[in-house]
This record gives sequence, structure tokens and C-alpha cells, in this order.
Amino acid sequence: MNVHHLELFYYVAKHGGISAAARRMPYGIQQPAVSGQMGKLEEEVGAKLFERTPFRLTKAGERLLAHVGPFFENLDTLAAQLREDAEPELWIGASEFMLRDHIPAVMKRLGARHANVRLGLRAGPPAQLEIWLREGEIDVAIGPLGARPPARLRQLELARVPLVLLVGCGTEVRTADELWARKKVTTPLIGLPAETNLMRSFQRELKRRGVSWPQKIEAPSMELVASYAANGDGIGVSFAEPALSRRRRLRVLPLAGFPPLTMGLLLRREPSALVQALVEEAAAYARGIWPGWTTSA
Repeated sequence: MNVHHLELFYYVAKHGGISAAARRMPYGIQQPAVSGQMGKLEEEVGAKLFERTPFRLTKAGERLLAHVGPFFENLDTLAAQLREDAEPELWIGASEFMLRDHIPAVMKRLGARHANVRLGLRAGPPAQLEIWLREGEIDVAIGPLGARPPARLRQLELARVPLVLLVGCGTEVRTADELWARKKVTTPLIGLPAETNLMRSFQRELKRRGVSWPQKIEAPSMELVASYAANGDGIGVSFAEPALSRRRRLRVLPLAGFPPLTMGLLLRREPSALVQALVEEAAAYARGIWPGWTTSA
């Protein structure tokens, strides 16, 4: 039997029909092509494998699925195990800030358990990290999480970190409440792209409080948000980070009552033993730098 036809049949059976399978295939294929190849498979085995409308596997289809299902279901796990046996390799995706200031300490902890790991790092925004994770280009993404995990991915919380404002030492503002009293803040707001979880959460809370503060400067990284704020170009919004309080020409103002930013990991649903070890070490590291804010991973 044609292995490609068997793979298509597996997805048709898994998702309950040809059109649903075509939408969820890990590579692009049109519905007519799937339908045609299912017809060829039925000709090859000499039996009808499923009813089209409503979808239902026949006895022959159930028997075939029982044989091919476990093979295709375990391919990702098998591939990960083979890679680890050949040479343990771990690809991590995160922001440049996270890769620079936090990942080295996590990897040092992991190295005590897996000394020969070959490490790969990819820096990018959250949306790009999700794409890389689904396509298998990275094994885990670390950073802010949304309220729900993205499709086909799993997320694990590490900590819920408070939001803060970043102001230059020459700025007269001493507390966030001074800004909220104005209702319409005219000082330039500096932050990450508007679609990020941090900025969406911040703007939602401003709206709830009846405060208008449109973003004037969009920066691609927390490092640049802090740098522009320290330079006096406006006020930045960030999550609480120990290194921020040590920066010259920068003050950190708490944002009391604002929802915290959930930090954690995104991974595929069946993580390898190496990824699971990373999860454990990242959780231990988070407990050390964010005491009182951590959650169970």
C-alpha cells in the first residue's frame, strides 16, 4: 500500500472527514486531492473504508486505522527520541532580552543533568515563536503567555509578574496615580507592539479605569523600551524585572491593581525527556528570581 495514502487516511479518520483533514494537514493539500487519493486507496485494498456523509468508518476502515494509527501518532515522539539518541539537541525560542538575561542561567542548571546538549537559540516575537514551534524549528518557547494556549500547543505557567512603568530620572512623575488623575495622558507611551499580551492587558486596564493613553513609540524589545524611557523620550511599560532597578537614569513605578503578566513556556503536546527537564529547571529558576510570583509548572 502507498504510505502517503495511508497517512492521508489517518488524518481523514482522525478529523472525521476529508474536508476537515485537508484543513488540518501539516502540509498544504487541497480537498479534491485528498478525495482522489482516498479513492485510490480503497481500490488498492478492495474495500470501502468510510462513509462520506455522514462520516463513519466501515469495519475495514476501523481495522486499517487500528494498524496505521499508532504508527503515525508516535512519529513525532520517535523522531525526538532518535535525535536525542544521536546527539541531544535543544532549540529554544524567546525574545533577545530573555535569551540574554535568563536562558543562560536556566541552561547552566540543565547542563548539570544533560552535559552534552547542543543548544540552539532563536529570537523573535511571540507570533513567530508559535509558528517555529508548530513547524518543529524550536522545541520550546519561553516568554509571556496568553489566557489560552494557541491551537495544537501546550502552555505551562511559571510566574505571574506585576507590570511596572519605566520613567527617566529627569521625569517629574513620581507615582502612576499622578498619571491616572489626568484621565488623558499626553506623555509619550513606549511599549512593545500593540498586539503583544503585555500591551493588550495594559490598555484593557486603562480603559477600565477610564484613562486614555495612546501608544506613541513601539519598540521591538524590552531593552529598547527601557533605553528610550531612560533617555527621557517618554514613559515605558514593562513587567517587573530585577535588572531594571539597576539601570542608570531609570526609575521603576509599580502599577498597583493592574493584572500581572503570565510568564511561562509553550511546547508541543508530547515533550521529549530533554524538554521536560528544561521545564523543571526553568520552574526552579523562576522561583529564585520571582519569589512570591511563581505558579506550578
